[in-house]
Amino acid sequence: MMEQAIVIDSDFIRLDALMKLANWANSGGEAKHLIQEGGVRVNGTACLERSKKIRPGDRVSFAAKTLLVTRAAAVSPKQ
Repeated sequence: MMEQAIVIDSDFIRLDALMKLANWANSGGEAKHLIQEGGVRVNGTACLERSKKIRPGDRVSFAAKTLLVTRAAAVSPKQ
């Protein structure tokens, strides 16, 4: 199974938005359909909730691909 890291710049991202960000779905409607079919797993467990909050450290799998969600490093302002 192929795993890739995907960086978010907030505390969480909705599952359907993550699928669009990863180019696993072209629209929110397509993401909803794929999620409701039961083919998406979050941390190894099937997830049917499109608004599921995905946080840094979570692994999301779909169609033999896995995303490891990471948080963008905080940038301190220059002084």
